[in-house]
Amino acid sequence: MTGAPAADDVVELCRDLIRIDSSNPTSNERVAAEYVAARLSEVGLDPKVIESAPGRANVVARFEGTDPSRPALLIHGHLDVVPADAADWSVDPFAGEIRDGCLWGRGAVDMKDMDAMTLAVVRARAREGRLPPRDIVLAFVADEEAGGTFGSRYLVDQHAELFEGCTEAISEVGGFSLTVGQTRLYPIETAEKGIAWLRLTARGRAGHGSMLNEANPVTALAQTVARIGAHRFPTVLTPAVESFLVEVAAALGQPFDPASPEDLLPGLGAAGKIVGATLRHTANPSMLDAGYKVNVIPQMAHANIDGRFLPGHEDDFFAAIDGLLGPGVTRETIHRDIAYETTFDGDLLEAMMAALVAEDPEAKPVPYCLSGGTDAKSFSRLGIRCFGFSPLQLPADLDFSGMFHGVDERVPLDALAFGTRVLDRFLTAC
Repeated sequence: MTGAPAADDVVELCRDLIRIDSSNPTSNERVAAEYVAARLSEVGLDPKVIESAPGRANVVARFEGTDPSRPALLIHGHLDVVPADAADWSVDPFAGEIRDGCLWGRGAVDMKDMDAMTLAVVRARAREGRLPPRDIVLAFVADEEAGGTFGSRYLVDQHAELFEGCTEAISEVGGFSLTVGQTRLYPIETAEKGIAWLRLTARGRAGHGSMLNEANPVTALAQTVARIGAHRFPTVLTPAVESFLVEVAAALGQPFDPASPEDLLPGLGAAGKIVGATLRHTANPSMLDAGYKVNVIPQMAHANIDGRFLPGHEDDFFAAIDGLLGPGVTRETIHRDIAYETTFDGDLLEAMMAALVAEDPEAKPVPYCLSGGTDAKSFSRLGIRCFGFSPLQLPADLDFSGMFHGVDERVPLDALAFGTRVLDRFLTAC
C-alpha cells in the first residue's frame, strides 16, 4: 500500500515532537531541531542545523530527486508552538497522550502533525530508495508563531542559497477535509491575509486624577480603540475567497450571492468564523497600557491592534485605520508582513488534487484564503509559489479550526495515516 511504512512511523514521530516543549517564546526550538536532524541523518540525508540566535534553531536538508535539472520543491514547517497552560487542558499538553483515537498535545495540528508526516514520508522513501522526481528541499523552522524573525525570514535573508532552484512550496493549513452538507471539501490554501500589528499612542497632559482634564490621553485612546474595535470594514471578495464560497454554495444547494456572502457562513459550522474573517480586513484591539497610579493622569497611553488586510488591498486598510484615529493619537507598526495570493492551477496543484482523490474518491479540492499568516510570506519573497497543503481527512464533527492555539488540541490517528499516504502519492507525482 502506498505510504504504509510512513503511516506506521508518523504517530511516534509526532508524539516525540509534541513531547519537546518548543513554546514560543518561553522555550526554544534547538531540541526539536536536533531531533529532526537526527531522524533525517538516520536515512542518509545531510541536514544543516542553523541558529539565528542562541536556541533559535532551523533545519534545512535536500532530498535529491531523479531529475536534478527540474526546479526543486520546498516543503517547510515550523517547530515552535504557542504556549499551553496545563491547568486548562484535559491532558498534559506536552505528554503526547493517545486517547479516543486521537493524539493530544500542543502542536498536534499547528503544526507538528505536518512536520511528522513529512519526516515519515521522506524517511520511508529514503530507506526504500524511492527518490522523488525532483529535488525536495526540507525546511523545519523556528519562530513562525511570532512572525518568523528567527526562522523563515532569517533563512531567506541570510541563507537564500539553501533554497536555490526552488520554485514551488507546500506547508501548513490546507488539504484538510471540511464537510459541508454531504460534500467533503478539501480547501487548499492559495492566499493569506497580510499582517499589520500596530501600536497606538495618545499624548495629552499629565495631571492629578481629581482634576478636570480635557487632554486626558487615556480618554482619547479609549475612544480611538472603541472606534477601531467596532469598525466593520466593507466586504471585498478576493479571487480565492469567491471561488471557495461558490463551491460552498453548491455543496449547500444554495445560490451564491456575492452581495451577501455571510449567508453561507452558518453552513460551515465552526469553520465559518475563519472564513468570515477573509471577507474583509480585520483590526482587533488586543492590548492596553496606560498610567502607573490611580490618582495620576498619565501623559501617554498605548494600545496594540492586530490588523489583517486582504491581498491587494493593503493601502485601503491603512487609509481606513488612519481615518479612525482620534486627535492626538498616532500609530506605528510593530510588525508588518505581506498578503499573498496565487492562482488555483498548475501541475503541482494537479498533483495535490490527484493525491487527495486517490485516497478519498469523494474529495472536492477547492482554493481558499487563510485569515492568519504562515511562513509562506517569507519564502514567497524568493519568488517561490506557495500553497497550504497538509492533508488530513477529518471527522465531520471535529472543530478543526478551534484546535489552532486552542485548549485540548488533538489530531485523529487515522488522519495522520491518511496524510502520509496522500503526501507519499504527491511526492511521486510532483
